[in-house]
Amino acid sequence: MALDATAGSPQDFSTEAARWEAVRQRDRAADGRFVYAVLTTGIYCRPSCPSRPKRAENVSFHASPAAAEQAGYRPCKRCRPDGPAPEAAEAAAIARACRIIEESEEIPALESLAAAVRLSRFHFHRRFRALTGVTPRDYAAAHRAARLRDGLDSGQTVTAAYHRAGFGSNGRFYAEAGGLLGMRPGAWRDGGRDAAIRFALGDCSLGAILVAATERGLCAIQFGDAPEPLLEALQARFPKARLIGGDADFEALVARVVALVEQPAGPGADSLPLDIRGTAFQQRVWKALRDIPAGKTESYAELAARLGQPTAVRAVARACASNEIALAIPCHRVVRTGGALAGYRWGIARKQALLEREAGRETGREGGR
Repeated sequence: MALDATAGSPQDFSTEAARWEAVRQRDRAADGRFVYAVLTTGIYCRPSCPSRPKRAENVSFHASPAAAEQAGYRPCKRCRPDGPAPEAAEAAAIARACRIIEESEEIPALESLAAAVRLSRFHFHRRFRALTGVTPRDYAAAHRAARLRDGLDSGQTVTAAYHRAGFGSNGRFYAEAGGLLGMRPGAWRDGGRDAAIRFALGDCSLGAILVAATERGLCAIQFGDAPEPLLEALQARFPKARLIGGDADFEALVARVVALVEQPAGPGADSLPLDIRGTAFQQRVWKALRDIPAGKTESYAELAARLGQPTAVRAVARACASNEIALAIPCHRVVRTGGALAGYRWGIARKQALLEREAGRETGREGGR
C-alpha cells in the first residue's frame, strides 16, 4: 500500500520575514533550511533553538552553518546547528534500540534499552512509541511472534522455535501460542495439519472472492481477478490444513459477506464474527478502522491523530496494508490527505467502487428523508 506523502510542498523560507517568523515560532520545519546568527553573542543557531528570544535588529540569517562560520560566528552549544538535527539523532537512537530488541534472546528491560541509546527512560519510551507506533514491549512481542513463525516454517522443532523466539518457559509459550498462531504450534509447523479452515470461492461484482474462517470467525476476505490464485495462496500458507467446503451455516455467512460487497454501507459488518490476529498496534488500527462510519473517509494522518499518535502515519499505513479481512475491517475508507486514493491491496479500482457505493447509498438515504 502506498504511504501517505501529502504534507504538501515545503514551506518557503526564502524571505527574511518568513525566516524571522520561523525563529520566533521555533519552527522545526525550518531546521536545515537556514541558520540565524546573533550579533551580540557571536553565536549562530538552528531556527528551533530553545534559547530566549532575540532582538530582530541583532539577528542575521545564513544559508548554512559554513556560511555563518565564514562570517565569524560560532555554533550554539545548546542546539548544535553544525551537527545532525535532534529528530534525526533520536530516530537513529530508536533504530538502534529496535536492532537491540531484534538481536536479544529475551525482551530487554526498558531501562536497559534507554541506557543503551543514551536517553532517559521516560523520553525514550515516548519517542519510541511516537516513531514506531508501538511501545518497546509491543515491538518486542511482535518480533518474537515473527521469529516463532519463521522458526516453525523453517522446520525447527516446537521446542527449538520457542526458545529461539525468546519465550522463557514452555508454559508461557503455550499460553500465548494460540493467539499468535491461531492453532497448535505443532499444527502450524506441519503446514496446518489437522487445522480446520472453512472456505468458499465465488464471484461478485468486484471479481473473484475468497471467504475463509477458523472456528473463531472470519480470518480472510480476499478479492482477485480469478478464484484459483486466491485458493492457491491459502493452500500454500497451510498445505496440510483441512480446507473444508462450507456447510449451510457457513454459506449463510458467505452470503452476508457478498451482500456487503454490493452494499458496503448496509448493516451487518459489525456483527460478522472475526478471527483477528496482529500486533497490539495493528489491532488498535483495525479497531479504529471499524469506527469510521460508512460513507465517510479519514486520512492516514487523521487516523494516526485519533489514535493519539500523530507521528505514526507510516505505521498506520502499514497496519492498513496488513489487513487480511476486506470490508469487515474497512481499510478502503482510509485515503490520503486531501481525499486522493492511496494504495489498496486488492486494487485501487475496487477501493473506488466500494467508496462510491457507500457514498451513493448514503446520498440516497438522505434524499429520502
